[in-house]
Amino acid sequence: MSTLVLELRQGDMMVVNGAPIRFRNRTRIELAAKARFLFGKQIMPPEAATTPARRIYFALQTAYIGTDEERAGGLDAARQLIGQFQEATTSALAREMLRHALTLAEGEDCYQALKLARRVMLHEQDVLGLAAPASARQEAARRPALAETGAGHAG
Repeated sequence: MSTLVLELRQGDMMVVNGAPIRFRNRTRIELAAKARFLFGKQIMPPEAATTPARRIYFALQTAYIGTDEERAGGLDAARQLIGQFQEATTSALAREMLRHALTLAEGEDCYQALKLARRVMLHEQDVLGLAAPASARQEAARRPALAETGAGHAG
């Protein structure tokens, strides 16, 4: 069994298997079992789901880290929102990335689906001329361009 070690700062937030955790001090944790988790800037609050791509991300996030009762509804919402986005967009690449994201989510790999959804959110910001939040601008500087479709690891 492999483990994942995360270093978190004071005030950081993490959701593990649907349970939100806020760290009161700087800490290093080790996840020794398979868990559904997001932390820090990966977690989107409901009020931030203000555009079509951001609503898709939030639905996929719910399908991933929501409670057992919320997860099925999150996946259903993601299917519906992705279908609407695919009908409305002129970007073949965004349609394909969302098709792949939905396939991943339906195959229980929501973490990778969320990574693709984040890239579509960045594309949407560029196309619509929206100002990115500071955290998204920092993430965009670290991530490959939308045209690259390779996926990384959870963690």
